[in-house]
Amino acid sequence: MLVIIVGGGRTGSELASMLIGQGHQVKVIDDRPIMVERLKKELGEDQVVLGDVSSPSTLEAAGIAKANVLAAVTAEDEANLVATTLARFEFNVPRTIARVNNPDNAWMFTPEMGVDVALNQADILARLVAEEMSLGDMMTLLKLRKGQFSVVEEKVHPTATAVGKTLGELKLPDQCVIVAVLRKGDLIIPRGELVLQQADEVLAIVHATQVADLAAVLNAQRPH
Repeated sequence: MLVIIVGGGRTGSELASMLIGQGHQVKVIDDRPIMVERLKKELGEDQVVLGDVSSPSTLEAAGIAKANVLAAVTAEDEANLVATTLARFEFNVPRTIARVNNPDNAWMFTPEMGVDVALNQADILARLVAEEMSLGDMMTLLKLRKGQFSVVEEKVHPTATAVGKTLGELKLPDQCVIVAVLRKGDLIIPRGELVLQQADEVLAIVHATQVADLAAVLNAQRPH
């Protein structure tokens, strides 16, 4: 894919490095000459464009006509919103992502303004803290379908009711699928007859409303 990243700060540069490492084409736009020179040394001459991030001509110079994704990650909400609006309505970029710096501005980052995905940092951090507080050791690895489903990892508690039971015997939430079990460094394909052991690491895909139910199955203690 061709991904245009608007903003070459820490977020933009790290995102660019990761995507380049995965084999994607990347163009980073920034309006600071010193930042652009540094990025050219880190990413390569052809990966960086100097110019006004809100200017259609700058976006065109970066190749937006062929872009699959535009990610606007500057520290200025106005610049991010203008860039995604132009990308969607002027250049028909299929996917737009924008960083929201000030939570008070989050209401503006909508599909009607050209934003497919708004990354509200304060909201994301608050949700992660809430998840860690309510779900103990369960770790959310990935969000799917705009947060409707999560890929999670949970270690089976030594006194959990799940210990010694087969997967087929577990009363899992109806919108939950066990996709793998990690045991002492080995990856085990989950089948109905697999017996769970304490400290097994369970990877699952589960609906957002049932994450706590899955955690209860793997953490709920057996009666003494």
